[in-house]
Amino acid sequence: MSIQVKTKDSVYNVHLGESILQFFCERQADALAKYDHLVLITDKNVWSLHEEYVRTNFTLPFKLYIVPNGEACKTFESYYQVQSFLLEENCTRNSALLALGGGAVGDLTGFVAATFMRGIPFYQIPTTILAHDSAVGGKTAINHPNGKNMIGAFYQPTGVIYDFHFLKTLPEAEVRSGLAEVIKHALISDANWMDDFLALPNLKAIDKKELLRWLEKGIRVKAHIVELDEKEQSYRKFLNFGHTYGHAIEATIGYGKITHGEAVMIGMIPALMLSELHGNVTAGYAKSVYDLANRLGYNFKHVLQCPFEILSKFMLKDKKTTNGELHFALLQKIGDPFVQKISMEEVKKCDEQLREWVKEGNE
Repeated sequence: MSIQVKTKDSVYNVHLGESILQFFCERQADALAKYDHLVLITDKNVWSLHEEYVRTNFTLPFKLYIVPNGEACKTFESYYQVQSFLLEENCTRNSALLALGGGAVGDLTGFVAATFMRGIPFYQIPTTILAHDSAVGGKTAINHPNGKNMIGAFYQPTGVIYDFHFLKTLPEAEVRSGLAEVIKHALISDANWMDDFLALPNLKAIDKKELLRWLEKGIRVKAHIVELDEKEQSYRKFLNFGHTYGHAIEATIGYGKITHGEAVMIGMIPALMLSELHGNVTAGYAKSVYDLANRLGYNFKHVLQCPFEILSKFMLKDKKTTNGELHFALLQKIGDPFVQKISMEEVKKCDEQLREWVKEGNE
């Protein structure tokens, strides 16, 4: 199965399916053979788990570069080292990169591709649930100590190969992390879909076929929004639902010490509280999603480690903040997002309410 993504300047396909890597290579053999070098960028964890599968099924010669695991690869140092490797290997404008891994590897590889010799092609080969979101849409970036994804570019991949074979080895923490972005896609697009989540008793109750169907739906939501607004001038801001507060949690705790998905899930609770205030979301809905998140095993104790004073500083540095005003993606109703200016005082009240819920749960 494939889903087409069309933007102003590019058209590419997201290929989805079980064990499709070899099929993709065979179908794209002529196109891939035109590159003078193929460089596969991955991290230690992914390569230790999937080297044999990739070497067996990716049938063209490639060079390999291994970066640190997780968010640790999204640094100036890693970025510089990958660029140096490409130059040492005599890569050219006619070379292409392959990002094999989760969202962090995809973000780094995409930014390297966007800037090496002013831009070369790259392919996303996501290996996590979370990357069903990040691999589509062309947002590429590295982190800065002062904020997440602060240095980057909008740069679309040439193609996305989402081989579900890679999901088999995901630890529970990564399933949970990825599921947060799937839940976000449901919240901003479809109330009935969100009801499926609210009915879940726990993480283990998720059927594999159901999960794959949800991933396809999530990619379609993302692809549609990216087509409407590639560079986040309007509609694409809806995809930031939960991210303003969530990114502040991530930056305060330290990148890699909390999964991105866990931070987004935490961030969606204040966003839902604000949607009850500024939209027509039913009172108590934020609490019902908070209860769902607890049933699924998300750890809200992280909030208690983050003084609001520090969170507020990171929120003011957020890319969606303009002239000191916070712009939050909210919901008019479930499935109907909009963007609203929010005062820090309002966020503080939601933060206080969330802390009360977390403390009550710890008693």
